[in-house]
Amino acid sequence: MKRDSRLSGILHVLLHMAEQSGPMTSETLAAAMSTNPVVIRRIMAGLREQGYVRAERGHGGGWSLACKLETTTLRDIHDALGGSALLALGNRTESPGCLVEQAVNAALDQAFREAEQILLGRLGQISLAQLSADFHRRRVAGATPHHMESHHAA
Repeated sequence: MKRDSRLSGILHVLLHMAEQSGPMTSETLAAAMSTNPVVIRRIMAGLREQGYVRAERGHGGGWSLACKLETTTLRDIHDALGGSALLALGNRTESPGCLVEQAVNAALDQAFREAEQILLGRLGQISLAQLSADFHRRRVAGATPHHMESHHAA
């Protein structure tokens, strides 16, 4: 089963944007994420509608942050992306009349709801500023280089 990595990907993009002094084009962001610029534009348009990014047209234009890293949480971005399901687990539904399947599904549904609430709560406690600070700690410690730098040098 393929995992939905949109939240991880867009958080990655937003942190790259936070490191830049000016706007970044969809093409630059797409190259960093190994995706198509159309995908970036579609996601960014949704974030623009929610007030997290802004678009600047013309020469030297592109996408830039419109939110404060300190007050924007991972939950905020998850919700802005449409609040997709956080868990890849699901129930068997081949025999809806089966009492065993009903009992299993009821128990699993409750566990899934509880787990999702815990995860959403945790995402609401982590700000983009905390992610940025962690990136900077890793950078100073000599971890893997910030890969956008290689895109800007090219």
